[in-house]
Amino acid sequence: MKILVASLVLCLVIAQTDATRRYCGRRGSWRCAPWWSWRCPPGWSAYKGRCLRYIPKPMTWAQAELNCRSMKGTLASVHNIHEYHKVQQIITAASHGYSTTWIGGSDAQQEKLWLWSDGSSFDYSYWCRGEPNNFHGKQHCLQINYSVKKCWDDVHCGVKLPSVCARKFSLF
Repeated sequence: MKILVASLVLCLVIAQTDATRRYCGRRGSWRCAPWWSWRCPPGWSAYKGRCLRYIPKPMTWAQAELNCRSMKGTLASVHNIHEYHKVQQIITAASHGYSTTWIGGSDAQQEKLWLWSDGSSFDYSYWCRGEPNNFHGKQHCLQINYSVKKCWDDVHCGVKLPSVCARKFSLF
């Protein structure tokens, strides 16, 4: 039995090493390393291949995006209810409440065409009833935890709110 377990472990190590070598050979990137050497920087929370961080300082949407980029990330994108709950969990753990917060959605480029600042597909939403409504034609940025339903709302991008940044795992 011990030989079987040892053989299995050896096969997994060889497979991981071979897969990493093939990937690295194509990419030639510093990111070429086994999965166990990847993690989030201090102050960030890991979630499914990404690192998330709540930024309590109120900023405009553009300031918040630039701040995230200064930390090698972007404002967070959300692709399903589980990711949304994880983002909310990070906010409540840091702020002890469900504060309205910026994430990376915007339709500033074209009305009703919502995009994520990280370039990923806008394939999930949790809009409040009647939203997004572009009230007075000036609401182009996405705030979360709006109203008692803690749903999404479009709001003027110049409003100052806390934010959630996201970035890929880092090699340490």
